[in-house]
Amino acid sequence: MTHPRPLRLTTALAAALALALTGCATDTGDDGSTSGTTTPDAAASGDAADGTSSTADGTGAAPDAFPVTVDTPAGEVTIEERPERIVSLSASATEILFAIGAGDQVVAADEWSTYPEDAPTTDLSGYEPNVEAIVAYEPDLVVVANDIDDIVASLSQVHVPVIVNAAPTDVESGYDGMAALGLATGHVDDAAEAIATMRAEMDEAFAAAPTDLDLRIYHEVDQTLFAASSNSFIGSVYAQMGATNIADEADSDQTGYPQLTEEAIIEANPQLIVIQDLVGYTPEDVAARPGWDQIDAVKNGNIVVVSSDIASRWGPRLPQLVTTVAEAMTAAAVPAGR
Repeated sequence: MTHPRPLRLTTALAAALALALTGCATDTGDDGSTSGTTTPDAAASGDAADGTSSTADGTGAAPDAFPVTVDTPAGEVTIEERPERIVSLSASATEILFAIGAGDQVVAADEWSTYPEDAPTTDLSGYEPNVEAIVAYEPDLVVVANDIDDIVASLSQVHVPVIVNAAPTDVESGYDGMAALGLATGHVDDAAEAIATMRAEMDEAFAAAPTDLDLRIYHEVDQTLFAASSNSFIGSVYAQMGATNIADEADSDQTGYPQLTEEAIIEANPQLIVIQDLVGYTPEDVAARPGWDQIDAVKNGNIVVVSSDIASRWGPRLPQLVTTVAEAMTAAAVPAGR
């Protein structure tokens, strides 16, 4: 008996666009492979489909549609059968897996996977992955955010496929990552629906957001002054709303999260400062920093606290952050006392 031809990531992307536009997935012509960074628009253009289609029974790719092949930052990964024991070492991936209908297949998640509430959170670490601890859950698929300590190669030696679901640099590449997880778990249609819903919610949030304020914004990641630049997915949100990100000048390596100095922040004079709720300090603490009373955002009380879960993780709740920041930008644009 011969195996069916492996599905590729571009099939999932094409299905996502087709569902968004017509409400159903369609078959596409046979072609070669492309990378996992292909956008839905490119996939739908016919540049890279492989003659397979997802099912319409709510489970995405059917069990007999496997094996599937996914292009990841660590290379191509072929998954022979629909995974039933997934270990997620990425809080973002855990949230996405539940959003696309694969939650029942997740048997263990890392210590930071606190959402949704029914996620099987354990003491597994995504920052210091322990191969023995992971293998103890008998996974048939592991999802990680980064290939830390060569975890991909280590798990490959014991025949466990690994999907690297890296943090996206912008909103569009985040949709690609969702589609990849849908393909890898047998939930192509569910992932397409989740992407379509998130696109609509993001469009609605951006439509209500100001785009002509040209505010200087500073998004602080932690008290050591690492910040989100426009090369991160959260920074791309600010850019789309027309903000000037004061961290961009320091991000010469385009890491997305450069470290700034207090002198540079004070000189840049942001009009809006964004901090996260799990950093362990408050807007009052920020305002009390020496010399920060010169900053417009501090003078006018424009320091907003956002959810660390949403701001630090790509996922379906991102539209909530757009709405929160849009409201904060609008408030910051109004001079104090008016």
